[in-house]
Amino acid sequence: MLDRLNQAMEHIESHLDRQVDVAVLARIAVTSEYHFRRMFSALAGLPLSEYVRRRRLTLAGAEVLAGERTLLDIATRYGYGSGEAFARAFRAMHGVGPGEARRTGASLNSQPRMSFRLIIEGNSSMRYRIVEKDAFHVAGKKVRVPLVHEGLNPAIADFIRGIAPDTLRRVGALADQEPAGIVGVSDQLDPSRAEGTELDYYHGVVTGAEVPDDLDSLAVPAGTWAVFENSGPFPLALQHLWRDVFTQWFPSNPYGSRPGPEILSVRVSPDGEQADAELWIPVERSAA
Repeated sequence: MLDRLNQAMEHIESHLDRQVDVAVLARIAVTSEYHFRRMFSALAGLPLSEYVRRRRLTLAGAEVLAGERTLLDIATRYGYGSGEAFARAFRAMHGVGPGEARRTGASLNSQPRMSFRLIIEGNSSMRYRIVEKDAFHVAGKKVRVPLVHEGLNPAIADFIRGIAPDTLRRVGALADQEPAGIVGVSDQLDPSRAEGTELDYYHGVVTGAEVPDDLDSLAVPAGTWAVFENSGPFPLALQHLWRDVFTQWFPSNPYGSRPGPEILSVRVSPDGEQADAELWIPVERSAA
């Protein structure tokens, strides 16, 4: 998998002055577009589109300083429809406009080329199982919230506190299958997984029962799930679990992620400091 990802990175580099087609990158990596975007974001720490933008502006910066092309030629070469759009993007990355950079020889920022490599530590393992699951519903209460990578998500915490105890009891009574009990469900995430992008969060249960009209419901089709177990400090260990799934487990196993909600079942210690968790990720077997 890492070799294929690095081949895709080479393709990006050779197409910075042309369209970078995610479908082509996914074919090179022998995976889906959906999984490629998510894998890249997890491994690189920034969205694919942002990496491509920064690489283009890095090369454009070198050409601006070289002075061999007009600024409009450089803008057009790297996909900008006007000199104004190029100047705005250039200033956002480099802190100075292209004209001023050329006149003064200003210092510019650089996005290095990325490649991926496997670091073998050998001091930990990930506990997981593969589950085939029939279609089900998530039943509970839903809210649209921003994505937070580190620490508690204040919007989710406020939302949960606002759910009436009687409503929680009614929701809990609908649970009739794995994962058991009240769960947190994330759906409709932005493919970039960038901090601050929005997602649908459900505080509810997994059920095959009929969902009352006054509750929010999410229909989930039958499919394959990878279930990961983790214990550690709350909430940091849970957020690191998601990161480790995409940076360690997926590159080492013959599965890719597929569209669908992610389900987190958490049991927090009485002091609120530690938690045991199961993370359910929808997956599909990768092409050979």
